[in-house]
Amino acid sequence: MQPLRCYERNDSLLSNAITRPNRHPILGPLEIRVMEVLWTAGQSSVRDVAEKLDRKLAYTTVMTTLDRLFKKGMLDRQKSARAFLYLPRLSSQEWKRQRAGDLIAGFLAGPQPARELLLSSLVDAVGQHDAVLLEQLEEKIRKKRKELLAGRTL
Repeated sequence: MQPLRCYERNDSLLSNAITRPNRHPILGPLEIRVMEVLWTAGQSSVRDVAEKLDRKLAYTTVMTTLDRLFKKGMLDRQKSARAFLYLPRLSSQEWKRQRAGDLIAGFLAGPQPARELLLSSLVDAVGQHDAVLLEQLEEKIRKKRKELLAGRTL
């Protein structure tokens, strides 16, 4: 019977969130592609990831990229024989939500003209892209207003 192996965890993601609120690691294009492989495949070794990438990269390049993602707090890893197995700490959806939240928070923390620019750009982009999505945005705004009003009356 093999002993139960635990994942090694780097809490950089958590400590950065504490010391720098609303700041999550910025990922480069290769890091994003590696994360996409892991989100699709689940727990993987360096070799597994290298084989699933769109372009041929050196094993050491993939290994370094995975190690950097681990150090940024994006991955957990477990030693298996002579290699590490990597597993994403966040789902793709969670990561996208955090990125979007960071972008919005950055604009909202800025001066009034930046906030107005964000809102008008968002409405313009959504309106040009999809009328149904614009209706959904309007509905979300109505619901949020009701929540805020209900919170004031309590």
